[in-house]
Amino acid sequence: MPREYDVKKPLLIGGQAVLEGVMMRAPGAVATAVRRPDGEIVIKRDRFVSLTETSRICRLPLVRGAVALFEMLVLGIRTLNFSAEVALQAVNPPKQGNGTNGDGLARSHGTHRASLSLALTVSLSLAVGVAIFFVTPLLVATSFFQVDQDPYRFNIVAGVVRILIFLAYLGSISAVKDIRRLFAYHGAEHKAVFAFERGLSLTVASAAGQSRFHPRCGTSFVLIVMLMAIVLFSLLDSLVVLWFGGITLVTRLLTHFPLIPLVAGASYELIRLSAKQSETVVGKVIAAPGLWLQRLTTKEPDEGQLEVALVALRSALGVEVGRDRTGHHAAIEEISQN
Repeated sequence: MPREYDVKKPLLIGGQAVLEGVMMRAPGAVATAVRRPDGEIVIKRDRFVSLTETSRICRLPLVRGAVALFEMLVLGIRTLNFSAEVALQAVNPPKQGNGTNGDGLARSHGTHRASLSLALTVSLSLAVGVAIFFVTPLLVATSFFQVDQDPYRFNIVAGVVRILIFLAYLGSISAVKDIRRLFAYHGAEHKAVFAFERGLSLTVASAAGQSRFHPRCGTSFVLIVMLMAIVLFSLLDSLVVLWFGGITLVTRLLTHFPLIPLVAGASYELIRLSAKQSETVVGKVIAAPGLWLQRLTTKEPDEGQLEVALVALRSALGVEVGRDRTGHHAAIEEISQN
């Protein structure tokens, strides 16, 4: 594969852990590497161009954060589906000649049915996320605390409830064996990205010495979103109380919900700032809560997990993948997005 990036030009690389694998995103491409039970690494490489690269409006500060969040949600669900598909092959290997490629992976992408399924999944995920992390804290703060007419105290209470729900969720799923393995792949993703960002060779030895805590992690982003929501929603509620003399739960739902993209956009800009200023006091203070939280959402990976993350990264960058540690050739399925 030809090298598809300029080694002298800084790149923002990101990724996500999936079932027995890692997804890596580089400018122009997304690659997901998943290890089968037989040891072979299967790669699906998609051409992908973000709206932030093609639209001036989507490149604007604050807007680009909301766009990036939605794009990562769509990509995340799509890659999780792929990794689950690979895992299911170990249980029910598909027969050749049934609309599959040489790896036995169904070529259902691009069909109307697959697109509709993805749209429904994204919509359901958004609805569940909003219900749990947006509506529930408002209901709790309104029902159990006498602070609904105090914009700042109310949003602090709602924000604390939101964070506690999030921590309880992370704590409960961390007890699941498969989730702990997923968190190890999360750590492998961070180590591989650090190796690239520091100009090291993309090898297991180089990546193994890197930190599993990264300031641009999605976990950090979620926590920053929750903290940013306290500030922005408090300001919004203050304006509503000033204009109308009071505020109700319904008013909060109607006014807070449209502000969610702005909260996401502001949080994205803060994460970018902390990453650029990671060696300064300000940058370290901003990044500290998210890095602490990553102690829950990342685990130390083994060599095999690091290999998968590095294969995904090399594929996303357009670098030759070659053989993995077990001697298997990595199977590559490249899909161009129209």
